[in-house]
Amino acid sequence: QVEVVESGGGWVQPGGSLRLSCVASASGLYAMAWYRQTPGTQRELVAVITTASGSINYANSVKGRFTISQDKDKNAMYLQMNNLSPDDTAVYYCYADPSPPFGSGEAYWGRGIQVTVSS
Repeated sequence: QVEVVESGGGWVQPGGSLRLSCVASASGLYAMAWYRQTPGTQRELVAVITTASGSINYANSVKGRFTISQDKDKNAMYLQMNNLSPDDTAVYYCYADPSPPFGSGEAYWGRGIQVTVSS
């Protein structure tokens, strides 16, 4: 069992920035990702990073505004979110996938962290 813990959410005004962090209790994960979810909707993949290669993919809605990064020594992943809009308001979840292909088998979720963008 791998534990993943998010931190760094909160409230910010439109146009502002927030940085989310996620730390996993295990090393050697295949990939880590951020998802987000609003009430009544499905969880949406925001960004994913393959830990070994550093390959990154973003949802179209966040390209150019969000940056995912990792610190392998700390088993950590980050999401720098800039130019936030109210549409980015959601609960953000950290996702840790131990083996390829991404999203195909057992994986681990954080408990989620609220990000609210409003004036």
